[in-house]
Amino acid sequence: MTLLITILAAAVSTVVWYASEKRDEYKFGLLTLIYWGASLMWMMDFVFEYAELKTEYFTQSFADILNDSLLGVTVVVIGLIAWLAVLLIKDPKGMFKKRLLKK
Repeated sequence: MTLLITILAAAVSTVVWYASEKRDEYKFGLLTLIYWGASLMWMMDFVFEYAELKTEYFTQSFADILNDSLLGVTVVVIGLIAWLAVLLIKDPKGMFKKRLLKK
């Protein structure tokens, strides 16, 4: 489930990056790279785990599926937080700079 969730996030962020006219201003490329990198990592995890377990991999308990889902959501949220941190540091519209100079 972790792999599926991160691939879904990567696909959605890729569509947003492609469709957005302000892709450079809002660093959508970085968000896309974060999610595709996470997807690649989980793909390698799947390959090695499947090589070890074979068909037993597909007979997971509900608790295992729930844990994988929560991990996938956590990875997506942490990716968003990292992207937002970079976006706030870069401050593309200069909002924080204006507010700091105002006081």
